[in-house]
Amino acid sequence: MSVGSSPQAAMRFEAQASWVPMIAIALGQSLMSFNVASLPVALSGMVESFRVPPTTVATGIVMYSMAVAGFVMLGAKLNQRFGALQVFRIVIAVFGLAQVVMTFSLNATMMLAAQAACGAAGAALVPSLVALIAENYRGTQQATALGALGSARAGAGVAAFIIGGVLGTYIGWRPAFGFLIALSALVFLLSFRLRPDAGRPDVRIDLVGVALAASAIILIVFGFNNLNSWGLGVAQPAAPFNLFGFSPAPVLIVLGIILGQAFLSWTRRRERERKTPLLALAVIDSRKERAAVYALFAVVALEAMLNFSVPLYIQIVQGRSPLATAVAMMPFNLSVFFSAMLIVRFYSKLNPRQIGRFGFILCTVALLWLAYVVRNDWSELPVLIGLVVFGIGQGSLVTLLFNVLVTSSPKELAGDVGSLRGTTQNLAAAVGTAVAGALLVGLLSAGIFRSIAENPLLPPEIQSQVNLDSINFVSNDRLREAMAKTSASPAQVDEAVRVNTEARLRALKMGLLIMALVALLSIIPAAWLPDYHPGDLPADAPEPEARDHRRAPMTPAPRPS
Repeated sequence: MSVGSSPQAAMRFEAQASWVPMIAIALGQSLMSFNVASLPVALSGMVESFRVPPTTVATGIVMYSMAVAGFVMLGAKLNQRFGALQVFRIVIAVFGLAQVVMTFSLNATMMLAAQAACGAAGAALVPSLVALIAENYRGTQQATALGALGSARAGAGVAAFIIGGVLGTYIGWRPAFGFLIALSALVFLLSFRLRPDAGRPDVRIDLVGVALAASAIILIVFGFNNLNSWGLGVAQPAAPFNLFGFSPAPVLIVLGIILGQAFLSWTRRRERERKTPLLALAVIDSRKERAAVYALFAVVALEAMLNFSVPLYIQIVQGRSPLATAVAMMPFNLSVFFSAMLIVRFYSKLNPRQIGRFGFILCTVALLWLAYVVRNDWSELPVLIGLVVFGIGQGSLVTLLFNVLVTSSPKELAGDVGSLRGTTQNLAAAVGTAVAGALLVGLLSAGIFRSIAENPLLPPEIQSQVNLDSINFVSNDRLREAMAKTSASPAQVDEAVRVNTEARLRALKMGLLIMALVALLSIIPAAWLPDYHPGDLPADAPEPEARDHRRAPMTPAPRPS
């Protein structure tokens, strides 16, 4: 993030700036990250408590991310109008109340409502974090704060897996969310150490833009989340309606994309009329900035897919404890945490384009390796190596891409950068989780249908006693319980378990291969990232006197001292 002060002034500011405000900001980020990371760890506990399939718990992640993505641009304008600090305090309080509902949820509906409320609070919290960093820090201290914000996200994920795993195994899944109630109170108290910022009552909120953006995101996410149950092409029985026999899910996705284009057209019109837009398009007015957005979407979606797939397989398929999930995922989360912190030290040696390409290559290799070596034990060393390699690539990319976006815009657009980051990351998380659920269940269904079609041990009279229209991931014990209610012989039950076991592993392997293909294709936008080192101007940059006064040269954050 560029500032116009002199180096001497920046040094004086850095010498006086306390890191206590950053603790409050980082913990605010940790609240959101801990919440959403705790959901996969609590997967088996919620499935047991609410008696729902694992995809319903995944819908909790989708609800949270959809609410943030849909309303984060509105949240940015609220921050500008009323001041980031005031909004920060209010939404922390709302988040804490939502966690009370989450902790004491009686059914899945209450859990989903609590996650939607958390997402609504997060929509205003995400842009306030960037704005508060811009208000409280400058220069290299600001770059360090931005890196700490990315590390707080990864660190909260590590803490969620440790705390959620231990509590979920020995007490239950609810105390992990109860912990967030206390943490919310602590963040609220620490917020009084933040420098107050003045709101701008003249900022107008574009309600038409809010409606277009929110509708577009909600339709896209809702469509992806229901691809499996409603049908990818032909409408399934679970679809609420059909369009001449076709599923409404892909129609919602297309309609959402159309509304997204309408939002961009409406925003350009607002800017031409010199009215306040919901999102200043100046934050994505160059190819390099758009490339950073595309790449950020891809890497966060991949992370969400992996974070859903691994706990699903460990807890539901293998029937292991949340603590086992935490242990299995710990190498991945730690590698994300440390790479997010340390990647800034390479900014003086490698340019963003090189880091971006290398990061996606690491992700591709890791996913291909996982697809090859994964068996039925995630604790195996080859699998852990694959998770670590993916974590290094993912952590490096998220921090890099965030820095590219932040440093490309002046301080007054900090809120817009924050809302763009929040929209991109949470839309990617929602779509990634929804696609992972639909993809794995779809692959599982296809594998089971293919395996039993001509299986002599599972004749049609046995198949007719099992609901094959709602195939989902279940443990072998649950499958045996279901088969015990049929007329199947012990040999037929064993055969059904064998078919299900092989189909689950095959679905996971195919899912990892598809994720590797996405990572490989993401090298394309990474090739459009800036190719210069910190402190250097790009070759095609205009002369200083000709440069638009609203824009700052896009350079990655300087290496922290």
